[in-house]
Amino acid sequence: MALRKDHELHKRRSGLNLGVGILLAAFVVLIMALTMVKVTSASFKFPGAQEEQN
Repeated sequence: MALRKDHELHKRRSGLNLGVGILLAAFVVLIMALTMVKVTSASFKFPGAQEEQN
């Protein structure tokens, strides 16, 4: 049991914080997925690898 009763404003902010957290997690997953697709493509070469071939 809480020592003090939560104010109504805290309840509304917790819902907003949850929404922002979910959006942030979705953005991180999107960036990670795009990075994995780019790195695993056949045409991807590290910048240092191009200099070694010349």
